[in-house]
Amino acid sequence: MSEAEYLPQDIETKWQQRWHESGAFRAETEGDKPYYVLEMFPYPSGSIHMGHVRNYSIGDAITRFWRRRGHQVLHPIGWDAFGMPAENAAIKNNSQPGPWTYNNIADMRQQFKRLGLSYDWDRELATCHPGYFRWEQKIFLEMFAKGIAFRSKQRVNWCPNDKTVLANEQVSDGKCWRCDTVVEQRELQAWSIRITDYAQELLDGLDELKDWPSAVRTMQRNWIGRSVGAKISLKVIGSETLEPIEVFTTRPDTFMGCTFMSLAPEHPMLMELARAGGREQEVAAFVDEMSLADRSARGDNAEKRGVFTGMYAQHPLLDRRIPIYSANFVLMDYGTGAVMAVPAHDQRDFEFAKKYDLDIVPVIQPAGQEQALQASAMSEAQTEVGTLFNSAEFDGLSSEEAKRSIAAALEKAGTGGATINFRLRDWGISRQRYWGAPIPVINCAACGTVAVPDEQLPVTLPEDAELTGEGSPLANHATWKHVDCPKCGASAERETDTFDTFWQSSWYFLRYCSPRFEGGPFDEEAVARWMPVDHYIGGIEHACMHLLYARFFMKALRDLGYKVPSEPIARLTTQGMVIKDGAKMSKSKGNVVDPTSIIERYGADTARLFILFAAPPEKELEWNDSAVEGSYRFLRRVHRFGSAAAALDPVELPAELSKDDVTLRRSSHKMLRKVTHDLSNGFHFNTAIAAIMEHLNAVSAAGVGGDLKVHPAAAREAMGLVAHALFPFAPHLADELHVMLGGETDLMRSPWPEHDEAACAESSITVVVQVMGKLRGRIEVALDAEKETVLAAAKAEDSVARHLEGKTMIKEVYVPGRLVNFVAR
Repeated sequence: MSEAEYLPQDIETKWQQRWHESGAFRAETEGDKPYYVLEMFPYPSGSIHMGHVRNYSIGDAITRFWRRRGHQVLHPIGWDAFGMPAENAAIKNNSQPGPWTYNNIADMRQQFKRLGLSYDWDRELATCHPGYFRWEQKIFLEMFAKGIAFRSKQRVNWCPNDKTVLANEQVSDGKCWRCDTVVEQRELQAWSIRITDYAQELLDGLDELKDWPSAVRTMQRNWIGRSVGAKISLKVIGSETLEPIEVFTTRPDTFMGCTFMSLAPEHPMLMELARAGGREQEVAAFVDEMSLADRSARGDNAEKRGVFTGMYAQHPLLDRRIPIYSANFVLMDYGTGAVMAVPAHDQRDFEFAKKYDLDIVPVIQPAGQEQALQASAMSEAQTEVGTLFNSAEFDGLSSEEAKRSIAAALEKAGTGGATINFRLRDWGISRQRYWGAPIPVINCAACGTVAVPDEQLPVTLPEDAELTGEGSPLANHATWKHVDCPKCGASAERETDTFDTFWQSSWYFLRYCSPRFEGGPFDEEAVARWMPVDHYIGGIEHACMHLLYARFFMKALRDLGYKVPSEPIARLTTQGMVIKDGAKMSKSKGNVVDPTSIIERYGADTARLFILFAAPPEKELEWNDSAVEGSYRFLRRVHRFGSAAAALDPVELPAELSKDDVTLRRSSHKMLRKVTHDLSNGFHFNTAIAAIMEHLNAVSAAGVGGDLKVHPAAAREAMGLVAHALFPFAPHLADELHVMLGGETDLMRSPWPEHDEAACAESSITVVVQVMGKLRGRIEVALDAEKETVLAAAKAEDSVARHLEGKTMIKEVYVPGRLVNFVAR
């Protein structure tokens, strides 16, 4: 039978149509083994890339396997459809982002279906649809009523290219996470979410996420950033109106060596201090410069720069005036944005003090150093713990003892005490763009901020907004923002900010459980059945954004009275990137491979098989054109052997099997056992596929498709089990073979077969034979052969006999099941 008869496009089109018509992928709402598989939903850019193929092929293989293992699997798909790319495209094309987005969704939907992905399309959703964002507006208003959502004047991260605010998590190395533009600092009225109220709970919950990658848990733990230390309140000298300055330190044991203070350029008190100290012009110039500076210019390794405010603070435990500076290395997104400077024991402070000729007072004597630490002899800060000196009543205490004692002294003086600090900052959700869900509040001069009534939700976007790229299209709209206050009826204005797109993706997995439910954001009975997500697949780049926000959302929803699990995701797989020529695929590098061209040339099964075989899911995958060709040749070989087996008479296995029958059946069932094990224990797709490939060699050796050496039933069984085993990876060809070989229904509705352990048993073993420790041959003996039988067979091997000829046997060694060694001279 000719290999050319494998026509993947014909086979795949046929089976995709059958699956669609039969509703093969609909989630079963009855049954006691629900299982929720989900891949992070895509942004509808209009075309899929190889990263999509990898992500969604992984989830599809998991889905197909667990469905056939008796689980009722929920495997939905949708679209993370709001965002700046659609708005930028609309500006470029002088159009509206809605039609662009929905056209892209239609294109990508067809591409996903062409891959044969087993989605329950009845549950499809798009976050830009009012039927979806209506409910997140309601959730926001409930958070607003409970004080979780709030509006305030804030220093925010501003992307001058996208002209919008960014959350801290969306700033990477001082640049916008989406467009790489250097981020500026601006002061705006903006909406935030009190995720910081949940910092400890988010941290504690990480210990329960045993099936999450340790790297993701570590990244979240570091981002939340719990620190134990002391808070200290320092009074400003010479001013009755300025509030004391709050600082946080993890090293209160060094506080007696504090010789100056450093404030972040964004600190809200900085300009007040500068005006009081007569240094307003100098400080303002420094602040302006820092607002444009890249984050790398403010890191620990950057040159230390600062400016004196002209004001001093009082050390609360010493008679010491502390000059107050602003410094480039102090950031508002950690602690209070103000730090006590102890140059003898902090390297950043040491470099700053040296540059600006500030006092350096050592107060910690390192262990094992007899000579007292002297500032004049120091070339760098001494940052280790030790024993206190130069510290008044705390002299002689160890650092750990001093941390407790100094914190207690601060508390007694009413100027501080022990505390816990978190690096995590509240989540800024305001965006000054059009293509997002409107934040549903109204600003009234008399009533203040007023929630939009439930019956007026959703607040939708005007379809005639002018998108220029300059300013907010909603703020500039002639009529949309003008409304009556729901409380007093006076003229008022809508909020013109829209939600951060991570707001949409923080709860979409809940909506999938009941996507057409009209009684609330989700049906709690459906959520109880499906949640948490049993297996979630997506990129590690979302560790401190989407995945953290999703975890927060569950806890906030619980506090709003919803019945949801405390964690949204039980098991997480973070797939590696697809790279080519040593770099991540990107248009700018010219190394992008179009999945559509691969599918058109080789078929979807080849694309899926290659992407799952080339590397374990969590590792980077190096694109290899010849390996894609190899995957196609393998499937063509499967088709050829399957067709040959299907042409054989469908007869029963005989009671007595030949040696070749036994050998082929052993290969068949060992392959099935291996695939089942590898998919049940960690989803080792590459080793499972390798087992199928190895088994196909045994099929070839049995003469299938040529001079048949086995009983037809053994040959048909061998290829029938290939169809089953191949189904998670290349489902179209698998279903085709299954029906060719007599299957009455598609494999999705057929149970996963159990291997025959007896058939896997080895009837013989190969034993290595050595003479004087050197390999001289190999023999095959029965598994239960006696020692004398094995030794006799070894001596009879031609090569062994030649090396024993004319020699006297000294010793015969037999290691059962492994080797024979003859010692002779």
